[in-house]
Amino acid sequence: MNTAEMTAKMAEGKGFIAALDQSGGSTPKALAGYGIEADAWSDEAGMYGLIHAMRSRIIRSTAFDGARVIGAILFERTMDGEVDGVAVPAALIAKGVVPFIKIDKGLEDEANGVQLMKPMPDLDALLTRSKALGVYGTKERSVINSANAEGIAAVVAQQFAVGWQVLAHGMMPIIEPEVNIKSATRAACDTLLLAEILKQLDALADGQKVMLKLSLPVVAGTFDPLTIHPKVLRVVALSGGYKRPEACAELARNKGIIASFSRALLEDLRFQMSDAEFDAALGEAIDAIYAGSTVKTD
Repeated sequence: MNTAEMTAKMAEGKGFIAALDQSGGSTPKALAGYGIEADAWSDEAGMYGLIHAMRSRIIRSTAFDGARVIGAILFERTMDGEVDGVAVPAALIAKGVVPFIKIDKGLEDEANGVQLMKPMPDLDALLTRSKALGVYGTKERSVINSANAEGIAAVVAQQFAVGWQVLAHGMMPIIEPEVNIKSATRAACDTLLLAEILKQLDALADGQKVMLKLSLPVVAGTFDPLTIHPKVLRVVALSGGYKRPEACAELARNKGIIASFSRALLEDLRFQMSDAEFDAALGEAIDAIYAGSTVKTD
């Protein structure tokens, strides 16, 4: 796939984006869910080797294909790795899956009800290297914990500032201002977030587009104005802590939004499974998430 073909797949493809981007802080939890406890590694290199083996097993699985999984978000170390001797981005592209990379370096402490992204001083170098490997786009995450208008405006402004930097490298940014689904003011967060995103979209130049990764809204259809906006290539949703059945049910209530799930995709996979068992469990998860992404309820 060339860049134009990847853009078309992101804009029109039926399916969802797999989030395979657990980083340092979330890796032990992801491995524990996979059936590998912390005593299985002695250093960071060992930990990352185990998570890479899990991701490689997913990518090479016959259940993982570009017909239903249209994209995948990678951690930087995963992008730099290989699957059976092939660079991971190239291995994804060979299966018809568009590669993205997670670029944020984690979150600042909470202020004004939100957590901004930490500085990314080496971002230009990372973007240059990622694009050279065939990576199509990026993803960066902030978190909104309460309906603080000043905080939400700051989150969205920072997200779009990074997005413009990504666009300048000829790559597609996935902007992810996550609303914490446990927030007591979650519905108000959704409303404030929508307004701020629309302001930032108006500031984009004609012809510029971004993607958005959002928490599933309290009120289905809240983000409809974004799914039809001319400067939005695609809106995707994170599972945000929902178990897969609930995440898929909520996703199906929101027309025009597809999944970009991590935990909900991986929750039934175990290290101890045979390849046949692993492929069957992954296939069942992919089928469910694909249905939530493509078959919408009224």
